[in-house]
Amino acid sequence: MARIHPTAIIDPKAELADDVVVGPYAIIGADVEIGAGTTVGAHAVIEGPTKIGRDNRIYPFVSLGGPPQDKKYKGEATRLEIGDCNTIREYCTFNRGTIQDAGVTRLGNDNWIMAYVHLAHDCQVGDHTIFANNAQLAGHVKVGDWAILGGFTVVHQFVRIGAHSITAMGTILLQDLPPYVVAAGNPAQPHGINVEGLKRRGFSPDVLAGLRRAYKTLYRQGLRLEDAMAAIQAEAVGELAPLRLLSDFLAQPGRGIIR
Repeated sequence: MARIHPTAIIDPKAELADDVVVGPYAIIGADVEIGAGTTVGAHAVIEGPTKIGRDNRIYPFVSLGGPPQDKKYKGEATRLEIGDCNTIREYCTFNRGTIQDAGVTRLGNDNWIMAYVHLAHDCQVGDHTIFANNAQLAGHVKVGDWAILGGFTVVHQFVRIGAHSITAMGTILLQDLPPYVVAAGNPAQPHGINVEGLKRRGFSPDVLAGLRRAYKTLYRQGLRLEDAMAAIQAEAVGELAPLRLLSDFLAQPGRGIIR
């Protein structure tokens, strides 16, 4: 049976799985779906339309599914989607999408989201990410799998953050951060490859060496972006296929990469 504290307010149009736990003074609005095994902490507010998967841990004072902070928003039926097995710590705020984009803000699976993190409208976050305290994403930001944002990282709207990348504390991202790259500073600058993180995820020494070469091709040889991308793509075969993630990222339109 669901364990709902008597002081919690649950809209009759909300759908909660049988074993969802809802803490004191939490408010869950209409058109909210919450999957099995999820816990909602005290004083959390969840507005709909919002869909939350299974086995999520939502801590006190979180605000999920609120309307986008966008003057163009006129009450359209946009939504927030959260996957499975996420930890969302205190005072996080995730807004719904806008019709100017896909209409949905998404958080994938198995993400570790620390306190005071903000996901603005239309952000798309993958799986296995870590956002340290006070990481702030403006609207339309895309974050790849396994990315790590250091505390107080601030991300400009429409920026793309590549998979397996990492930022230092206080980083200001005004342009795209390629996969595998370490970024730090205001504005952010590249500082090599995320070697320690990649080792922990089982990347072989040969692949790490290939990624180091790709980084030098991109940032140290003075090549035009198109030429660097072509050189990296040519090497992305066999065991070095993970380099294709980098070349594909560079081939997509964006705000330009950090330099």
